[in-house]
Amino acid sequence: MNFVQPVRNLEKLDKMKEYLRKKSERDYIMFLLGITVGLRISDILSLKKEDLLKTHIDIIEKKTRKRKRVKIPGYIKKELFSYVNKLNDGSYVILSRQGTNKPINRSTAYRILREAADHVNLKEIGTHTLRKTFGYHYYKQTKDVAMLQELFNHTDQSTTLKYIGINQDLIDEAMDKFRI
Repeated sequence: MNFVQPVRNLEKLDKMKEYLRKKSERDYIMFLLGITVGLRISDILSLKKEDLLKTHIDIIEKKTRKRKRVKIPGYIKKELFSYVNKLNDGSYVILSRQGTNKPINRSTAYRILREAADHVNLKEIGTHTLRKTFGYHYYKQTKDVAMLQELFNHTDQSTTLKYIGINQDLIDEAMDKFRI
């Protein structure tokens, strides 16, 4: 399994958003959800229209089978509502063009993200990049690792810091300062 990184550079993150917005509203919404609510891609792909018409996303996580309640950030609600209001009731948010009312699969999500990453010349990107990007920027803005640990359902803070790439950043900085 390849180790994927968060998108650390905000300029590249904005360019990816713009690329996806121009390419496909559906793909852009998938990306936007991933970097703003911190859900796993499997949980994003299982969302239906009605899940996004509230103040919070309430789900049972596919991986952990734990109940998860995440507030939808106010600054993305207008875009989300505009998009989901075009969908039929009961429709998956990230709707596949194949079949009737089915979400895209994980490999299609990966391909979409890979294409956007190639556009801005990023490597080590995968579907987990969305969740890691959320965590990385949440931590950079708040420095609240305890809250991030809770949001991710991690058992300890060191796992959370490693997961979002902060430990690697610290190691890289230390190596840049090292002289012999």
